[in-house]
Amino acid sequence: MAQSEQYADLAGPGTATLDVPAVIGRLRAFRSGWPPHDGVAVFHDAYLTVSEKAGRRTPETLDALLAGRYLAAVDTAAAGLRPAACWRPLFRYRRHPGVRPAQFALAGINAHVGNDLALAVVDACHALGCAPPDLEDAFERAGDLLAMVRERVLEELEAGPGLPEVTDPLTHLLESWSLERAREAAWSAAGVLWELRGAPRLAGEFRERMDAGTGLVGRCLLTPCR
Repeated sequence: MAQSEQYADLAGPGTATLDVPAVIGRLRAFRSGWPPHDGVAVFHDAYLTVSEKAGRRTPETLDALLAGRYLAAVDTAAAGLRPAACWRPLFRYRRHPGVRPAQFALAGINAHVGNDLALAVVDACHALGCAPPDLEDAFERAGDLLAMVRERVLEELEAGPGLPEVTDPLTHLLESWSLERAREAAWSAAGVLWELRGAPRLAGEFRERMDAGTGLVGRCLLTPCR
Protein backbone atom coordinates (compact mmCIF):
# COMPACT_ATOMS: atom_id res chain seq x y z
CA MET A 1 0.00 0.00 0.00
CA ALA A 2 1.30 3.47 -0.87
CA GLN A 3 2.06 5.81 2.05
CA SER A 4 -0.61 8.27 0.94
CA GLU A 5 -3.19 5.47 0.88
CA GLN A 6 -2.10 4.22 4.30
CA TYR A 7 -3.16 7.46 5.97
CA ALA A 8 -5.65 8.90 3.50
CA ASP A 9 -8.85 7.53 5.07
CA LEU A 10 -8.62 6.25 8.62
CA ALA A 11 -12.31 6.56 9.49
CA GLY A 12 -14.56 3.59 9.74
CA PRO A 13 -15.07 0.24 11.42
CA GLY A 14 -12.08 -2.07 11.47
CA THR A 15 -9.49 0.70 11.25
CA ALA A 16 -6.06 -0.69 12.10
CA THR A 17 -4.29 0.81 15.10
CA LEU A 18 -1.21 2.72 14.03
CA ASP A 19 2.04 2.33 15.94
CA VAL A 20 3.17 5.53 17.68
CA PRO A 21 6.94 4.84 17.31
CA ALA A 22 6.39 4.19 13.59
CA VAL A 23 4.53 7.48 13.27
CA ILE A 24 7.38 9.32 15.00
CA GLY A 25 9.80 7.62 12.62
CA ARG A 26 7.86 8.95 9.65
CA LEU A 27 7.78 12.42 11.18
CA ARG A 28 11.58 12.32 11.49
CA ALA A 29 11.98 11.09 7.91
CA PHE A 30 9.87 13.88 6.44
CA ARG A 31 11.69 16.63 8.33
CA SER A 32 15.09 15.81 6.81
CA GLY A 33 14.00 16.98 3.35
CA TRP A 34 12.75 20.48 4.21
CA PRO A 35 14.72 23.73 4.53
CA PRO A 36 14.70 25.27 8.05
CA HIS A 37 12.53 28.27 7.15
CA ASP A 38 9.86 26.26 5.36
CA GLY A 39 6.48 27.02 6.94
CA VAL A 40 5.47 23.36 7.17
CA ALA A 41 8.85 22.56 8.73
CA VAL A 42 8.23 25.17 11.44
CA PHE A 43 5.07 23.38 12.57
CA HIS A 44 6.62 19.97 11.94
CA ASP A 45 9.66 20.63 14.15
CA ALA A 46 7.54 21.65 17.12
CA TYR A 47 5.10 18.79 16.57
CA LEU A 48 7.89 16.21 16.25
CA THR A 49 9.70 17.41 19.38
CA VAL A 50 6.57 17.27 21.50
CA SER A 51 5.48 13.93 19.98
CA GLU A 52 8.86 12.39 20.84
CA LYS A 53 8.44 13.43 24.45
CA ALA A 54 4.84 12.25 24.56
CA GLY A 55 5.81 8.96 22.93
CA ARG A 56 7.70 8.02 26.08
CA ARG A 57 4.40 7.54 27.91
CA THR A 58 1.96 4.76 27.12
CA PRO A 59 1.20 4.98 23.37
CA GLU A 60 -2.43 5.66 22.53
CA THR A 61 -4.50 4.82 19.49
CA LEU A 62 -5.87 8.36 19.35
CA ASP A 63 -2.36 9.89 19.24
CA ALA A 64 -1.36 7.70 16.31
CA LEU A 65 -4.57 8.25 14.36
CA LEU A 66 -4.33 12.01 14.91
CA ALA A 67 -0.75 12.11 13.66
CA GLY A 68 -1.81 9.92 10.74
CA ARG A 69 -4.15 12.61 9.47
CA TYR A 70 -1.33 15.15 9.40
CA LEU A 71 0.90 12.63 7.64
CA ALA A 72 -1.87 12.12 5.07
CA ALA A 73 -1.74 15.85 4.32
CA VAL A 74 2.05 15.70 3.94
CA ASP A 75 1.81 12.67 1.65
CA THR A 76 -0.88 14.29 -0.47
CA ALA A 77 1.04 17.55 -0.89
CA ALA A 78 4.25 15.64 -1.68
CA ALA A 79 2.37 13.83 -4.45
CA GLY A 80 1.41 17.17 -6.00
CA LEU A 81 -2.22 16.83 -4.97
CA ARG A 82 -4.44 19.07 -2.85
CA PRO A 83 -4.49 18.14 0.86
CA ALA A 84 -7.58 18.56 3.02
CA ALA A 85 -8.90 22.12 3.09
CA CYS A 86 -7.84 22.58 6.71
CA TRP A 87 -4.17 21.99 5.75
CA ARG A 88 -4.24 23.68 2.36
CA PRO A 89 -3.31 27.23 3.51
CA LEU A 90 -0.22 26.00 5.37
CA PHE A 91 1.09 24.11 2.35
CA ARG A 92 0.15 26.86 -0.08
CA TYR A 93 1.85 29.68 1.83
CA ARG A 94 4.70 27.67 3.35
CA ARG A 95 7.33 29.81 1.58
CA HIS A 96 5.62 33.21 1.77
CA PRO A 97 8.25 35.72 2.98
CA GLY A 98 5.67 37.89 4.75
CA VAL A 99 4.40 35.14 7.04
CA ARG A 100 6.23 34.71 10.32
CA PRO A 101 7.20 31.37 11.94
CA ALA A 102 4.68 31.59 14.78
CA GLN A 103 1.89 31.98 12.22
CA PHE A 104 2.87 28.78 10.43
CA ALA A 105 2.90 26.89 13.71
CA LEU A 106 -0.46 28.31 14.72
CA ALA A 107 -1.98 27.42 11.35
CA GLY A 108 -0.80 23.83 11.76
CA ILE A 109 -2.25 23.58 15.25
CA ASN A 110 -5.51 25.07 13.99
CA ALA A 111 -5.77 22.42 11.26
CA HIS A 112 -4.97 19.61 13.67
CA VAL A 113 -7.43 20.74 16.36
CA GLY A 114 -10.13 22.30 14.21
CA ASN A 115 -10.56 19.31 11.91
CA ASP A 116 -8.28 16.34 12.55
CA LEU A 117 -8.89 15.91 16.27
CA ALA A 118 -12.63 15.28 15.97
CA LEU A 119 -12.09 12.88 13.07
CA ALA A 120 -9.38 11.03 15.00
CA VAL A 121 -11.77 10.52 17.92
CA VAL A 122 -14.29 8.89 15.57
CA ASP A 123 -11.49 6.85 13.97
CA ALA A 124 -10.39 5.63 17.41
CA CYS A 125 -13.94 4.75 18.44
CA HIS A 126 -14.30 2.54 15.36
CA ALA A 127 -10.89 0.97 15.96
CA LEU A 128 -11.47 0.27 19.64
CA GLY A 129 -15.18 -0.50 19.55
CA CYS A 130 -16.14 2.27 21.96
CA ALA A 131 -17.95 5.63 21.99
CA PRO A 132 -16.51 9.18 22.37
CA PRO A 133 -17.22 9.43 26.13
CA ASP A 134 -14.91 6.45 26.64
CA LEU A 135 -12.06 8.43 25.06
CA GLU A 136 -12.49 11.69 26.92
CA ASP A 137 -9.28 11.25 28.93
CA ALA A 138 -7.32 10.34 25.79
CA PHE A 139 -8.86 13.34 24.03
CA GLU A 140 -7.69 15.64 26.80
CA ARG A 141 -4.17 14.22 26.61
CA ALA A 142 -4.11 14.68 22.82
CA GLY A 143 -5.29 18.26 23.27
CA ASP A 144 -2.60 18.80 25.91
CA LEU A 145 0.00 17.61 23.41
CA LEU A 146 -1.09 20.28 20.94
CA ALA A 147 -1.07 22.85 23.74
CA MET A 148 2.54 21.86 24.35
CA VAL A 149 3.29 22.48 20.67
CA ARG A 150 1.86 25.98 21.03
CA GLU A 151 3.84 26.61 24.21
CA ARG A 152 7.05 25.46 22.53
CA VAL A 153 6.49 27.94 19.71
CA LEU A 154 5.87 30.77 22.18
CA GLU A 155 8.99 29.81 24.14
CA GLU A 156 11.07 29.97 20.96
CA LEU A 157 9.53 33.36 20.17
CA GLU A 158 10.50 34.65 23.61
CA ALA A 159 14.02 33.25 23.21
CA GLY A 160 14.45 35.33 20.04
CA PRO A 161 14.13 39.11 19.80
CA GLY A 162 11.26 38.95 22.31
CA LEU A 163 7.52 38.93 22.09
CA PRO A 164 6.12 41.41 19.57
CA GLU A 165 4.78 44.74 20.72
CA VAL A 166 1.06 45.23 21.28
CA THR A 167 0.90 47.16 18.01
CA ASP A 168 2.42 44.26 16.07
CA PRO A 169 -0.19 42.43 13.94
CA LEU A 170 1.35 39.13 15.11
CA THR A 171 0.29 39.93 18.67
CA HIS A 172 -3.28 40.34 17.48
CA LEU A 173 -3.17 36.98 15.69
CA LEU A 174 -1.68 35.16 18.67
CA GLU A 175 -4.40 36.52 20.94
CA SER A 176 -7.33 36.16 18.54
CA TRP A 177 -7.25 32.36 18.25
CA SER A 178 -8.12 30.30 21.32
CA LEU A 179 -6.82 26.75 21.58
CA GLU A 180 -9.22 26.00 24.43
CA ARG A 181 -12.23 27.08 22.37
CA ALA A 182 -10.97 25.00 19.45
CA ARG A 183 -10.62 21.95 21.70
CA GLU A 184 -14.15 22.39 23.01
CA ALA A 185 -15.47 22.64 19.46
CA ALA A 186 -13.53 19.52 18.44
CA TRP A 187 -15.05 17.49 21.26
CA SER A 188 -18.56 18.65 20.30
CA ALA A 189 -17.88 17.87 16.64
CA ALA A 190 -16.71 14.36 17.51
CA GLY A 191 -19.97 13.75 19.35
CA VAL A 192 -22.03 15.02 16.43
CA LEU A 193 -20.13 12.86 13.94
CA TRP A 194 -20.57 9.82 16.13
CA GLU A 195 -24.32 10.38 16.31
CA LEU A 196 -24.38 10.81 12.52
CA ARG A 197 -22.56 7.55 11.80
CA GLY A 198 -25.84 6.04 10.58
CA ALA A 199 -26.45 8.98 8.24
CA PRO A 200 -23.41 9.04 5.93
CA ARG A 201 -24.69 11.84 3.70
CA LEU A 202 -25.22 14.21 6.64
CA ALA A 203 -21.96 13.12 8.23
CA GLY A 204 -20.14 13.82 4.98
CA GLU A 205 -21.64 17.30 4.73
CA PHE A 206 -20.71 18.04 8.33
CA ARG A 207 -17.13 16.88 7.79
CA GLU A 208 -16.82 18.90 4.59
CA ARG A 209 -18.01 22.09 6.26
CA MET A 210 -15.81 21.54 9.31
CA ASP A 211 -12.81 21.05 7.03
CA ALA A 212 -13.62 24.15 4.97
CA GLY A 213 -14.26 26.32 8.02
CA THR A 214 -10.98 25.29 9.60
CA GLY A 215 -9.19 26.06 6.35
CA LEU A 216 -10.69 29.55 6.29
CA VAL A 217 -9.42 30.22 9.81
CA GLY A 218 -6.01 28.91 8.77
CA ARG A 219 -5.89 31.31 5.84
CA CYS A 220 -6.64 34.24 8.16
CA LEU A 221 -3.91 33.13 10.55
CA LEU A 222 -1.44 33.25 7.66
CA THR A 223 -2.15 36.87 6.77
CA PRO A 224 1.30 38.43 6.06
CA CYS A 225 2.54 40.35 9.09
CA ARG A 226 5.78 41.82 7.75
